Amino acid sequence: MSSERPASDPPNEACQSGYRQEVFDTLSQVGRALGNGNRLELLERLAQTEASVEVLAHGTGLSVANASQHLQHLRRAGLVTTRREGRQVVYRLTDTRIITLMTLMREIAETNLAEMERLVGKLFAGDDAGGALEPMSRHALRAALDSGEVTLLDVRPEEEYQAGHLPNAINVPIEKLEQMLERLPPDQEIVAYCRGPYCVLSHEAVQLLRRKGFRVRRYEEGYPEWKAAGLPVD
Repeated sequence: MSSERPASDPPNEACQSGYRQEVFDTLSQVGRALGNGNRLELLERLAQTEASVEVLAHGTGLSVANASQHLQHLRRAGLVTTRREGRQVVYRLTDTRIITLMTLMREIAETNLAEMERLVGKLFAGDDAGGALEPMSRHALRAALDSGEVTLLDVRPEEEYQAGHLPNAINVPIEKLEQMLERLPPDQEIVAYCRGPYCVLSHEAVQLLRRKGFRVRRYEEGYPEWKAAGLPVD
């Protein structure tokens, strides 16, 4: 008599359908976690550097309790993780691909939602000459850096700059910029950048520096997108 055991019966179609539905239900946890503007802003801040809930709450204008609730949603969806530093809980992104995911969300929304164009226009309504100077693309910035044609200006807070920045960028936080103009070369084009496409800091820097007679543009993305693209950072 053969000792071979019969192969297990393949799962029937009903079982497979049930598993497939569970897969999609589990995947939807990420979508639900991202379906809130406050959480997207928290992710943008964490894309700069890890931070405690108190720092994140202050930076986003949320109460500590509210920020903590949003962070728990993000944690359950696997988007953020934590470590302890003394009595503080410090949050960080679990994966740099989250930045790529947010970029895709932004591009799809800007392409397909007319409301996005209106809101972005209002957000940056103060741009000089109605935004006549186009922002510098990633490709153009790489070429300008390779040729030494521009000076990079990082206008984020110092702690974000220290956590990582574009190569050879000068850090002058936006609130100190007018008092530290001597750090900037008067005879070279300046490219300002900050946290990402919807960060107003680089827009404010461009407006101020143009009024002072500098040749200046802004980088259309930010530090997280540059890093997520696999480009060199300091």
